[in-house]
Amino acid sequence: MDAYVGLLQAASATSVQLRPSPSVWSPLEYACHVRDLLYVQRERVLAARRRDRPVAESMGRDERVEHDGYNDQRPADVARELHDSALLLSNVFRRLSAADWDRTIIYPYPYPDPEPGERSLRWVATHTLHELHHHLIDVRRQM
Repeated sequence: MDAYVGLLQAASATSVQLRPSPSVWSPLEYACHVRDLLYVQRERVLAARRRDRPVAESMGRDERVEHDGYNDQRPADVARELHDSALLLSNVFRRLSAADWDRTIIYPYPYPDPEPGERSLRWVATHTLHELHHHLIDVRRQM
């Protein structure tokens, strides 16, 4: 998360809100998406510990950009929330037992695949790290 936080803190508020094209998110929108992804993944992991094979709903990633006003949020607030969401999710992952890593969730991926698949919490952790890395590359390209 330090890389995202550093980018948000180093750039001007205006520059992080710029979209390179109408169909590509701004760095701030990517940061908000990552923050929300971390919160959503935390809830998914907790659900998989409470129930057998819970069904994870789509997080509505594209709709959230407008519904939550991603590009109108303050970069300093998003940076703090990114840090907090990473701490919360990492705490949940640290508390998983060896058996918990094999618990499964019905997961809506690949997006927008109409047929979600059964995924282990190990896969959820790996996929989350992949998403963080992938979106950091997206943000760095723009900045």
